[in-house]
Amino acid sequence: MNTSSLSTVTGVILAGGQGRRMGGQDKGLIPYRQRPLISHIIMLLKPQVDTIIINANRNTEQYHEYRYPIIEDTLTNFCGPLAGMLSAMQSCETDFILTCPCDSPQLSPQLRQRLMETLLANQADIAVAHDGDRLQPVFCLIPRRLAEHLENYLEQGERKIDLWFAQHNTVAVDFSDQADSFINFNRPEDLATHHAKIESDIPVLGFSAYSGTGKTTLLRQLIPVLNNKGIKVAVIKHAHHLFDIDTPGKDSYEIREAGSQQTLVASSRLMALMQTSANTDQTPQLADLIPRLDTSTLDIILVEGFKHESFYKIELHRPTVGKPFIYEHDDNIIAIASDETLSLNRKLDQLDINDIDAIANYVADFITHWTR
Repeated sequence: MNTSSLSTVTGVILAGGQGRRMGGQDKGLIPYRQRPLISHIIMLLKPQVDTIIINANRNTEQYHEYRYPIIEDTLTNFCGPLAGMLSAMQSCETDFILTCPCDSPQLSPQLRQRLMETLLANQADIAVAHDGDRLQPVFCLIPRRLAEHLENYLEQGERKIDLWFAQHNTVAVDFSDQADSFINFNRPEDLATHHAKIESDIPVLGFSAYSGTGKTTLLRQLIPVLNNKGIKVAVIKHAHHLFDIDTPGKDSYEIREAGSQQTLVASSRLMALMQTSANTDQTPQLADLIPRLDTSTLDIILVEGFKHESFYKIELHRPTVGKPFIYEHDDNIIAIASDETLSLNRKLDQLDINDIDAIANYVADFITHWTR
């Protein structure tokens, strides 16, 4: 049973460190996949919590651009993550805080759910993530009622997080099946050696659904609304069958059939590139297709299909279609649009599949968080 909905939770992004191993850079603002690290955390944390607080001790004006409350450590001299946790507990009004660092852009979408359910099942005070090899102490769920105890601990000059955990009934929560969700960046070389599957300088957002759910219909309705908002859209669609945009008898068709590997047809209104593939068994990859777009004229790339690739997606789900949920096996899904209110086993933003304006607003908000 999902019991996490019984308690309120503030998500706390810990960005208050000095970044010494990163040459003093503010890690939350370091670009990763063409946008600051913290924007990735916000995108993944937002569906899991009731509200968000950013703990930062410098560059607060830049962090304020994300439109979430910024809290500084109440203790001076950069006293470590416990100081950020205490400041958050003293500032919020929810039952718990759920903490994560600003430099782990693959945050688990099940972080709140697993920590809360294990904490309640064991009647514990604190729940801490464990990646299968060791504890991940800054990924934890702490009740706000422990604020006074933590304040006394820090006033005694103590700083070690594991020793404070040991003073309470703390339970480790297994995330060994999602060990990559704790990957973080401490040094410049960590960023250089971590290669993302999809690189794009503008937002990429997919719509994932089974056949018959209405992906194309929704896109047909959504794109004009986005255009009216001044949002310039490109669409990449995966075709599961043989298709051809040209017809026999046309000059371009005959040239291609004669052996041209690439044929570019252009007029004052349209341009089309047709390219033959030598390997008909190879499925096209988004990473190969995105660079073919002129992204200088775009605000977002919407993707239909490619559901097995790793990028942010909205799932479209109609119970009457009789298909299972996709989000249960795809951690990249950040929202679900349906024609019914759904009972889900993890927290996701829920949208009305028939409310195109609301979906357009969600896409616009997605663009805002991507580009900041």
